[in-house]
Amino acid sequence: MGIKKAMDLVAALAAVFGLCYGIAGVAADASDHRYKAGEAVPLYANKVGPFHNPSETYRYFDLPFCIPEHVKEKSEALGEVLNGDRLVDAPYKLDFRVDLDSKVVCLKKLKGEDVAQFRSAVLKDYYFQMYYDDLPIWGFIGKVDREGKTDENEYKYYLYRHIHFEVLYNSDRVIEINAHTDPNALADVTKDREIEVEFLYSVKWKETSTPFENRMDKYSQTSSLPHHLEIHWFSIINSCVTVLLLTGFLATILMRVLKNDFVKYAHDEESAEDQEETGWKYIHGDVFRFPKHKSLFSACVGSGTQLFALAIFIFILALVGVFYPYNRGALFTALVVIYALTSGIAGYTSTSFYFQLEGTNWVRNLLMTGCLFCGPLFLTFCFLNTVAIVYSATAALPFGTILVILLIWTLVTSPLLVLGGIAGKNSKAEFQAPCRTTKYPREIPPLPWYRGTIPQMAMAGFLPFSAIYIELYYIFASVWGHRIYTIYSILFIVFIILLIVTAFITVALTYFQLAAEDHEWWWRSFLCGGSTGLFIYGYCLYYYHARSDMSGFMQTSFFFGYMACICYGFFLLLGAIGFRAALLFVRHIYRSIKCE
Repeated sequence: MGIKKAMDLVAALAAVFGLCYGIAGVAADASDHRYKAGEAVPLYANKVGPFHNPSETYRYFDLPFCIPEHVKEKSEALGEVLNGDRLVDAPYKLDFRVDLDSKVVCLKKLKGEDVAQFRSAVLKDYYFQMYYDDLPIWGFIGKVDREGKTDENEYKYYLYRHIHFEVLYNSDRVIEINAHTDPNALADVTKDREIEVEFLYSVKWKETSTPFENRMDKYSQTSSLPHHLEIHWFSIINSCVTVLLLTGFLATILMRVLKNDFVKYAHDEESAEDQEETGWKYIHGDVFRFPKHKSLFSACVGSGTQLFALAIFIFILALVGVFYPYNRGALFTALVVIYALTSGIAGYTSTSFYFQLEGTNWVRNLLMTGCLFCGPLFLTFCFLNTVAIVYSATAALPFGTILVILLIWTLVTSPLLVLGGIAGKNSKAEFQAPCRTTKYPREIPPLPWYRGTIPQMAMAGFLPFSAIYIELYYIFASVWGHRIYTIYSILFIVFIILLIVTAFITVALTYFQLAAEDHEWWWRSFLCGGSTGLFIYGYCLYYYHARSDMSGFMQTSFFFGYMACICYGFFLLLGAIGFRAALLFVRHIYRSIKCE
């Protein structure tokens, strides 16, 4: 086992430099799966778990099924382990083009506790998942007979004992596999008593003309069905119309108001030099005063910029076809590797901006940048991994995998972060401020309640969220359910719309803030830009209670724990976008007027 772990370690580190797991996953299904008649085709049992709790999965043989004499575990890539996959040899033997009729797997004597375990699993709608020649197989392990019964104590619980495999082949390759359970071959597990169950399986081979290259289309086309596509396009059109109307409306007002401001200020300069200034020009000596907690602010901007780069790289991989359905763990591998490789962006952006803000303690700034996103994520992971260990679920990462991730963080993420920080420190970039900042800050006049930070965040987050909420349902149903999502082009369009709306609404609110002579816009622009992340987390509450059937402490903690990390990531990403847009706008308007 020590050698195996060492090999896994080497392979994982190789993935960091070559993205071998993520990209090799693309070729995994395209490799040469050619078989001769009677040749053994690999069949792996993966996991079992409650259908409505996607995070709560267990090893296949945690349930008392027929166990082969030699249970051999399949070596797995980093992403597969993160995905909760634990592949072992299945008890069924499906040789290429060999039909079988009611072959006995084993005669299993189930004790009372085994029967109770199966009954509990049937009650929770447990499903099993297997992989045959890298093609997924799903099925339920049993059924509850509720027909004509109102009292739960009268329900009958049955275990399926006969699985029928139907395999389609083209020449010497496997194209498709389906598993059906025989509704007549049942074992009654209603009462806790010792029973004997004969587990059976059948295999039927059929020829098909579907080419090997198209065998995964069956899975990717489920999200591209006409009625699904109509909803997606309706979502995009709805978002675009909303965005165009509102941004057009705001742009017209903003341009007209700004034009009037420029004319007014130019007229004031010509007519009366001593006339008191009002509005946003009045605070030109304070608008570029650096924000409080500049180290934290720079770290937020740096982390947000890194997450933006991560999102763009993930979209590129998705659009070129890396994340096809059931490419086990490819997304998780890509997230880990690309996050590690983009840490230099965070270090450079954060430190260079920190020096522009005349910061001095750049080492503390760099440490803060490294821990800002990873810190909460690590604490959340520690808690949730402990929960998974208590439940003995496959979501619990083995020590070797945790060590691999820590090594990636130590050997790749941290050095790149430091190198980026040193490059940022040596960039010697100066902050470009069109106006000189006065020695003492002006007092901000009393403002109505709706101009406070929280009401402004609520206004800023609502519009971008309204542009994405329809698409959010499909993403949630894919991540926290069994729906397949493959329309990445539409998702990319929605993401671009989200960025545009976030930037525009932040600019508009920044203008109104400056017009009210409130010059503390730095943190406000970041918080307003990122507030969409809070709306997404609010949607999580709605989705959990109204759109899903998730239940139990483990699933609930996994859902809200990891969604909190994802929404926090969106908060940083969109906050950085909002601030950058506001900074460009503020520089532009103050460059256009004559500042004393």
